Amino acid sequence: MQAIVIRDIELYSDGGAEPNPGKGGYGVILSYKGIKKEFSQGYQFTTNNRMELMGVIHGLEKLKTRSRVIVYSDSQYVINGIEKGWARKWKIKGWFRTRTEKASNYDLWGRLLDNIDVHEKVNFQWVKGHAGHPENERCDELAMMALSGEELIVDEGYVSNLDLTTENKDLDGMPSRTSTKSKVKVTAAGDPCRKCNTNVVKKSAKKKEPKPGQNYYFEYYLHCPGCKTLYMVEDAKRLLNQEDNNLFT
Repeated sequence: MQAIVIRDIELYSDGGAEPNPGKGGYGVILSYKGIKKEFSQGYQFTTNNRMELMGVIHGLEKLKTRSRVIVYSDSQYVINGIEKGWARKWKIKGWFRTRTEKASNYDLWGRLLDNIDVHEKVNFQWVKGHAGHPENERCDELAMMALSGEELIVDEGYVSNLDLTTENKDLDGMPSRTSTKSKVKVTAAGDPCRKCNTNVVKKSAKKKEPKPGQNYYFEYYLHCPGCKTLYMVEDAKRLLNQEDNNLFT
């Protein structure tokens, strides 16, 4: 009987969204005995954390045999979720972080755990981002090229839980949706959520240095404390110009 060979694989991954939420992408490098393969994908509308998770998931799914894998990522969100056991605790509790609050991105955490369990062993190791690590820098480059490309796909797990207030429009590539539950738009803080009727609150978006080719950003978004739905509203959209660049640190 032929012995099963367990390969030692290095998986490098990075992901991001510009703005966040916005167009996203991930980049992945799989390395085995010096042989490397690269993968990437861009998405129409997603978040930084979802792209960090998606990159690792995609890398693991590309492995055709049971392996020992070391995952290198600069995402503390991904590393801590696995290494500190948070994701498995959420799964046991039906993906609830508390009695009433579900874990964010639980669809991807579930996929990640399923892929981890396929392999002999999967360890996660944090690397400092943008610090000259060759594979991490290359993954970042792949992710940025993917989100800037034309073949962007829909992040179904994110968009299916997201209501955008602009109907029958596309905001520079953002998918628009009309809720089947309500035709009342959410446009300002205090408006009732279209899903759970909780009053939404206004939250400032994180300010980041604009990327080459980025021509807009969202100054704020509306957030439902009840069901965690995010609303990207047209009034919050700001076109970038030289004056706007001074807003970013």
